[in-house]
Amino acid sequence: MSNNFWSEQVVIVTGGAGFLGSHVVAELEDKGAGQIIIPRSSEYDLREKADVIKLFEDHPETTMVIHLAATVGGIGINREHPGIFFYDNLMMGVLILEHARRAGVTKFVGIGTICSYPKYTPIPFKEDDLWDGYPEETNAPYGLAKKMLLVQSQAYRQEFNYNAIHILPVNLYGPDDNFDPKSAHVIPDVIRKMMDAKEQGQGYVDLFGDGSPTREFLFVRDAARGIVMAAENYDSSDPVNLGSAFEISIKDLVEIIAEEVGFEGELRWDTSKPNGQPRRKLDVSRAEQEFGFISQTDFREGLRETIKWYKAEREKLRNETIS
Repeated sequence: MSNNFWSEQVVIVTGGAGFLGSHVVAELEDKGAGQIIIPRSSEYDLREKADVIKLFEDHPETTMVIHLAATVGGIGINREHPGIFFYDNLMMGVLILEHARRAGVTKFVGIGTICSYPKYTPIPFKEDDLWDGYPEETNAPYGLAKKMLLVQSQAYRQEFNYNAIHILPVNLYGPDDNFDPKSAHVIPDVIRKMMDAKEQGQGYVDLFGDGSPTREFLFVRDAARGIVMAAENYDSSDPVNLGSAFEISIKDLVEIIAEEVGFEGELRWDTSKPNGQPRRKLDVSRAEQEFGFISQTDFREGLRETIKWYKAEREKLRNETIS
């Protein structure tokens, strides 16, 4: 790629104001991207054909789309809203990719999910295993909707020779994460619960499942860097895992968070709640081979930064409430 690759790009980042999106935008700014467009949901409902068409009509100079917008959350909200999660994610993907192609956008970067993998995928998850079974039931509608973006991108490459790629990030964490109790993923959810318990003098926290499942986590800035590296350097229909290759049980994760937060109470596991997928650990060799991505952030250091950020946010909110 030429040295001025990014300076020549006009990039639409859907979901650019969100958790991952804000870090991708920061990475693009660091790279000197010529123009970054962040469509806001108040102006463009990406589930609606007319709004998606308007987005590309309003920005005819666009050279790249990085599609991060998603309706997403943890196990609880996935179980409550499987229909919404399926419809929203399917429609956004189908419409944005189709109309990016029609508008002559040079490259489309689709962001999938490891929830697309079969429930009992061999460890480590290899990209070739994606079609070897049905996803874990609690998030299958979400995982399958996002998986259709991969099918669509491969079909468009085959028929139209369209440069669409598909990246599969593992579970993310870091500053700016979603700490909403209704929709947070496991790391922010546990951090918030433990901080609440400490402040309220509660001697326990309740946790989903039995703690036995394992997960792999990728620090959000590492994920943003990997996505931008792929956007510049990767050109293939084969999906690519983006991860850290670090696997940890939920039980060990919770104990580390308790240690870092300073919570010394009881950890009460609610085994009536689902565990989710039994294990998650990715084979990350393709990302390194194809565009040189290796995660850099130590897990505990990333957790400390996340906890520090959330503490500051809580303090800011408290001060605003008082004033």
